[in-house]
Amino acid sequence: MSHYFTDNRQLAQNRKEISFRFSCFNFMFISDNGVFCKDKIDEGSIILLKTLNKYSLGKRILDVGCGYGVLGITLKKCFPQSSVDMIEINPRAIELAQINAKKNECDVHIFESDIYSNVKCFNYTDIVTNPPIRAGKKVIYKIFEEAYDHLDKNGALWVVIRKNHGALSACRFIEGIFGNCTILNKEKGYYILKSEKK
Repeated sequence: MSHYFTDNRQLAQNRKEISFRFSCFNFMFISDNGVFCKDKIDEGSIILLKTLNKYSLGKRILDVGCGYGVLGITLKKCFPQSSVDMIEINPRAIELAQINAKKNECDVHIFESDIYSNVKCFNYTDIVTNPPIRAGKKVIYKIFEEAYDHLDKNGALWVVIRKNHGALSACRFIEGIFGNCTILNKEKGYYILKSEKK
C-alpha cells in the first residue's frame, strides 16, 4: 500500500450517477465517497479530453491515476482501435472504474498500481494523467519521470495541471526529463502539457 494513500473501503457508500456527453457519446459514470471529484466530471479532465480529441492518439494508451474511469473510458470510445490500460491505487475508485467500463460498454484493462509498480508494458504510445495533486509533488513528479521509461519511441506524455498547482514548474521538470514540453492549451486556469520521447 502506498505511503500517500489511506484505504477508504470502510467509508460509507453514497453512490451517485453522473451523466456526461463528450463528442458524439453519452456516458453514465457512477461515483462515490472517497474518490476524486465525486459530484461532477472534473473540469481539468474535460479540458484534457477536448485537447486530446484534436490529435490522433496511438495504439496503446495508459491512464495514470484513472479515478472512477472518466479519462480512460472516454478515450476508448473516441479511439476504439487503441488498447487502453488504466491504473489507480484507490480500491474504491478501481471498483467504480470497472463498473463504469461495463456500464459504458468499454473494453479496457483496469488494475491496481502504486504509480507504475505493477505496469509491465514499456511501449505505450500515449500516457495521459490528471495527476493526484493531493498526493504531493514527490508523487506527481515520479509519475512524470517514470512515464519516460514506459513510453515507446515517439510516444507522448499528456498532462493536465492547474497553473496554481505548479503547471509552469511541472513543465520545466518534464522538459528536463524529455528534452521538450509544449503547452498545448490554457483554459480556465488549467494547462495541458505534452512531451514526446525522441
